[in-house]
Amino acid sequence: MRRDGEWANAPDMEGSISIPPLEAPERAPVQGLVKSGPEPVLELRPNRSFALRSSLAAEDLRAGLKLWRLIWMLGWLDIRLRYRGSVLGPGWLTLSTAIMIAALGFLYSQLFHTNLHAYLPFLALSMVLWNFLSTLVSEACTCFLQAEGTIRSIRMPFFLHAGRMLVRNVLVLAHNIPVIVAVFLLLSIYPGATAFIAVPGFALWLVDGIAIAYLLGIFCARFRDVPPIVASVMQIGFFVSPIIWEPTTLSAKWQHLLPINPFFTLLEVVRGPLLGNAPSLAVWASAAGYSLAIMLIAWLLFVRTRHRVAFWI
Repeated sequence: MRRDGEWANAPDMEGSISIPPLEAPERAPVQGLVKSGPEPVLELRPNRSFALRSSLAAEDLRAGLKLWRLIWMLGWLDIRLRYRGSVLGPGWLTLSTAIMIAALGFLYSQLFHTNLHAYLPFLALSMVLWNFLSTLVSEACTCFLQAEGTIRSIRMPFFLHAGRMLVRNVLVLAHNIPVIVAVFLLLSIYPGATAFIAVPGFALWLVDGIAIAYLLGIFCARFRDVPPIVASVMQIGFFVSPIIWEPTTLSAKWQHLLPINPFFTLLEVVRGPLLGNAPSLAVWASAAGYSLAIMLIAWLLFVRTRHRVAFWI
């Protein structure tokens, strides 16, 4: 209570308690500080060279490859969870693919006036392999977006999410292979030793799958309009590529232009040997060229934006 301009019951100044001045705490060494004059200054945008960014991106790849067991387990778990509670489980993949190929085979053989014995193996291979490629591309757009919770909570290599998506689609492809085997056995078709040429082509697919996951995964994390555009491009590629129609239906003039189509060349390096036809040098050169371009663009994009993906999702 204040009285006559003074505080009531206040102690005399002589008996007052003196409070020592607060001392500034010692400054702990902080990483990322740059000396500029007498006081250190925090560098908000560190100047990282391309070599340093490349080494960090390469370390992400190496760390992801070491987790191949975890990647395989997560991909298999995705398939099990997708068909949890189903009677046939992943068998529905095989059954639906077999019904679709049988129906389209009889229909298009009549529309194109082709021999069913020669057309059905081509259609079966084309549909199974194209479904693998198109699903791989579409899921690559969301491989980082679907792993948003994991990326935000656990520091794991981005290769883990790309590899998980790839393993999941390879397992789906494995469930559809019996349809191709059944068609070949039913029609007594044996591709011979030429079929082994498809092994390096499929290996190229696996590397391309990781590159596509990095490329489209980062783009779609930053720009959410990209997935519908990719879906439209894949739909156009299905009709302009020899998938339901054979390349021999084109004239010789247009057949020479087929290697320009990336969907055709990447598909043919695996489909051709399985049908007993070794791909030409132009097809291999085109497939390798497109693959190298995809890998280079994906690598440069990943090196440039690796530290930003977690903020974009």
